[in-house]
Amino acid sequence: MIMSSSQRNAYSYGDALYWDARYLADGSASFDWYQRYSALRPFVRKYVPVSARVLMVGCGNAVMSEDMVKDGYIDIMNIDISSVVTEMMRKKYTHIPQLRYMQMDVRDMSFFDDESFDCVIDKGTLDSLMCGVDATLSASRMLEEVNRLLRPGGIYILITYGDPSVRIPCLNQPGCNWNIILYIIPRPGFQSHGGCSSQRSIMEPVPLTKCGQLPSGFVLEDPDSHYIYVCEKEHGLLGIAHSTPDWDCSSAMK
Repeated sequence: MIMSSSQRNAYSYGDALYWDARYLADGSASFDWYQRYSALRPFVRKYVPVSARVLMVGCGNAVMSEDMVKDGYIDIMNIDISSVVTEMMRKKYTHIPQLRYMQMDVRDMSFFDDESFDCVIDKGTLDSLMCGVDATLSASRMLEEVNRLLRPGGIYILITYGDPSVRIPCLNQPGCNWNIILYIIPRPGFQSHGGCSSQRSIMEPVPLTKCGQLPSGFVLEDPDSHYIYVCEKEHGLLGIAHSTPDWDCSSAMK
């Protein structure tokens, strides 16, 4: 039985029942949250070798993994909390051995051994948990698992609506040691008020304070921009983005 929209909204974004109902209602139509691979490709190719073992968390029915295989990537494990969508995708890509699909909750990925992956890609999954019940606990468990699964030097690429004031403290929780580089890109199709997009290269990292915050007075060209956090797993002291170490923490606080 397919639930109505109001019934589906009664479920948490961290609940498999919500997503099962949603994917049953959507059918076989594919959908990529936030950005397509074509927009993210420069960042993926810069930080992730094609030989890397990649984990796509909260894969849904997006075509990003398929596009990455077309671009030369050879080993992508895709997981999602919905058994409905993982079965759909498994059948869809049965002819592509580079793609594998499993039903799994990102808050408990104990099926995989420690340091099993070179890269974890998250396009909206952390955001989804942050909108649900027990958001703080859910996000913390997910990030602990991501950190555990990455080998030292591995990369977690987080694509999110969350600006550094909310995402940097979340990323830099105890036990997660990251060196973080931030990029900001406009939403697809965005045009500036002048009728054209900014001349600033999207591949130019955004400078951050010592506390990992945007500098005072920083203005977003697109208020609904997407933030791309490239997080390299480190050992030792907590890794905080620090592109501009001469700025102090107070300059980012409002």
